[in-house]
Amino acid sequence: MHMLYNSDSFIVVQFDVPSTAEVHAVASGPQLQRGGFEIVDKFARKEIFIEGALAESFQQGVQALINDGEPSEDELDAFIEPYALMGQQPVVMH
Repeated sequence: MHMLYNSDSFIVVQFDVPSTAEVHAVASGPQLQRGGFEIVDKFARKEIFIEGALAESFQQGVQALINDGEPSEDELDAFIEPYALMGQQPVVMH
C-alpha cells in the first residue's frame, strides 16, 4: 500500500496485491501482480477501488499529466474527480 496523493478533496492509495498463484508458488520466476487504486472523496465521504483496465487507464492518465509538466493540485483533482464520482462505498471510521 502506497499513498500516492492527498489533497483537500481526495486521497489516492495504490495497492499491490499478490495473486493466489504467487502465494502458492513453489518455483521462483516471474510472478503475477494484481492490484489497483483506492480513491477516497473526502467531501462526499465515499470511496472506490479500481483495478484492471480501469486502473490502467487511471495510471496512464496520471502519467500523461506528469509528463506534460508539474500538474497543479487543481489539475490533479479535476482528473481524479470523474473516477471518484463512481464511488458508492461510504467511508466508515472505526
